[in-house]
Amino acid sequence: MNEYDLLNLTYGGLEEARRDMARLLAERSPTHSLPRPLYNDPFLFRLDMEEVFQKEWLFVGMTCEVPGKGDYMTVEIGQDPVLIVRDRDGEIQAFHNVCRHRGSRLCTQAKGKVANLTCPYHQWTYDLKGNLIFASNEMGENFDRAEYGLKKIHCKTAGGFIFVCLAEGEAPEIDPFLTSLAQYMEPYDMDNTKVAAESTLEENANWKLVIENNRECYHCSGSHPELLRTLLEWDDTNDPRATPEFLEHYQLQAEAWDREGIPHRHVEHGLRNRIVRMPLKEGTQAMTMDGKPACRKTLGRIQNRELGSMRILHLPNSWNHMQSDHLIVFRVLPVSAQKTLVTTKWLVHKDAVEGEDYEVENLRQVWDATNRQDRDLAEENQRGINSLGYEPGPYSQTYEFGVINFLDWYAETVLNNCKFDKL
Repeated sequence: MNEYDLLNLTYGGLEEARRDMARLLAERSPTHSLPRPLYNDPFLFRLDMEEVFQKEWLFVGMTCEVPGKGDYMTVEIGQDPVLIVRDRDGEIQAFHNVCRHRGSRLCTQAKGKVANLTCPYHQWTYDLKGNLIFASNEMGENFDRAEYGLKKIHCKTAGGFIFVCLAEGEAPEIDPFLTSLAQYMEPYDMDNTKVAAESTLEENANWKLVIENNRECYHCSGSHPELLRTLLEWDDTNDPRATPEFLEHYQLQAEAWDREGIPHRHVEHGLRNRIVRMPLKEGTQAMTMDGKPACRKTLGRIQNRELGSMRILHLPNSWNHMQSDHLIVFRVLPVSAQKTLVTTKWLVHKDAVEGEDYEVENLRQVWDATNRQDRDLAEENQRGINSLGYEPGPYSQTYEFGVINFLDWYAETVLNNCKFDKL
């Protein structure tokens, strides 16, 4: 019995599943966790993929990962293989990583460099703008190569970030956020950075639980000793928990950032995107075990090493920490209803030399530990939610307002994309 047979058996078809999802979201309590099926049902997960990950803008990678003409990277978004490549004009393009002949994947490696894009199956060849430039003569004299170019994917870049959208029609608005992102990332000179280290964790938890865990630090004191060596738990200066001592510390740091022309004030675009620079603990300069810089070279035009961490949120799949000497970017991609891939990349100045300017172990230590701890938390959360004893529990509006905001965005996005007039 295949997925579609099971879907019909379980729901009576996809439309009934959509109605069930819309009903669950419309009837949920905004201050409570979600009903169980939204965390573990494979058919409602399929709708998450269709209504969120196939229609919204997703963070996929950094422009420095494809620095030259012909450099490419690949990523799997659910069942959709995606190819990102820099063309001969220096522009970054995104395509479905699917040959127009028989549908084989074109590029099978995570990263590489090519003159043209050649399918390993039958050698159909495309240029870096996706035009079909070679197919064997066996296709016949009436075969028109112009009709068989690669299928493009919406792609935009800003501040060193690459975003794609799989929507077949018009993509949602994202330009206001990208304008802010470019402004806030300007000091880092992202063209002159490189990925120094990368890790991917497979987490046996629904993607929403992974994001929820990230959107609060209520759990930090009990779970993240390495992270809290440098991180201040407050989300921003408006955080209701912020103490007078923290606000004074922030003000002193902000004055120094202003003198250097470093953007830092909170900016947000709805519940989906936000940027804010926050100081680290007094006397620390980077997210390392001893609070000292992880890299001898600072980034871009930055001089002040006490730059704190600029936190960037992009729902549904990314959070980031930007510091004076290195950057940490996170990408979340769902695999199934109870499996998620979390990729972390550490970036430094492109001229920094491993073993001389930075040590990879020191660069990674804090967030390797934090990621493992978060994986364990998300997986235990998933196991409990799968139980018959689970029912939606209340969030703290003081400590978990970020989780509430995320689920409000998620529910609104799915309901809008489903476009149901009646539940």
